[in-house]
Amino acid sequence: MRNFLYLFVIFALVHNIGAQEINCTITVNADQVNQTNRQIFGTLERALNDFVNKSQWTNRIYKENEKVNARMFITITDYASDRFSGNIQIQSSRPVFNTSYESPIFNYKDNQFNFRYIEFQPLVYNPNVFDSNLVGVISYYIYIMLGLDADTFALEGGTDFYKEAQQIVTNAQGSGFSGWSQSASDNRTRFVLVDNLLSNTFREYRIAMYNYHRKGLDILGDNNSTGKQVIAGSMRLFETLMQRRPNALLIQTFFDAKSEEIQNIFSDGPKVDIVSLKETLNRVAPFYSTTWDEITY
Repeated sequence: MRNFLYLFVIFALVHNIGAQEINCTITVNADQVNQTNRQIFGTLERALNDFVNKSQWTNRIYKENEKVNARMFITITDYASDRFSGNIQIQSSRPVFNTSYESPIFNYKDNQFNFRYIEFQPLVYNPNVFDSNLVGVISYYIYIMLGLDADTFALEGGTDFYKEAQQIVTNAQGSGFSGWSQSASDNRTRFVLVDNLLSNTFREYRIAMYNYHRKGLDILGDNNSTGKQVIAGSMRLFETLMQRRPNALLIQTFFDAKSEEIQNIFSDGPKVDIVSLKETLNRVAPFYSTTWDEITY
């Protein structure tokens, strides 16, 4: 009996370790709030870090080096009683094969972040119920990050994660909190982001994510020239997408994360057709034209 209990405890510990899919650091900044008692912001920060890093988000087993590395920066701009308003910046990265380099995957700011929170209240994610905008928003972005990470390792590998995020959006409809609805005047809502990720209309984005990382970035160390050619080819996929959806949110989110990395990749090592590449980049991401100008040998 004692041996059985011992094995059960070991199994439980191993299962719990494997169930943690993400390494995420959450920072709560309330410097803009004129509040004497600031303890609640520290409590909130600790609660969110525990919630994200100790919850089981999937049924998959992740090794330590497979976990998604992420950061969330929450800026509180207004606070009264149990009501908080502000914004949240989400960043995630993934390791590049045979290197110590972490490639940025997602760098996104959500300005429509307001929620209610009472100090020490438990934070629990229930996929069937939407009863906390704080939990809903954080959980939504966890699944978006997991999906984006999976898309870089397998073609459309993130679909199941996006569907989970989409379910959160569905549950949030009618909650009264901003950022969840489809809006003709705002293409940066949570509804729009996950809807685009799952839509065949934007399939080139997901193909580019896979080609850029798995077929390009991961082989740069072994075959720099081929890796660069694949990455350059991935940029042309965005031209196809831009012709169909010139103001696509996913194009903006890709280059918000990748512009500096692309500049660094093509400013060193074996040469590619830089003239053609820069023309493509300026067509698909003109908002980073000064960065593309810095691509030199």
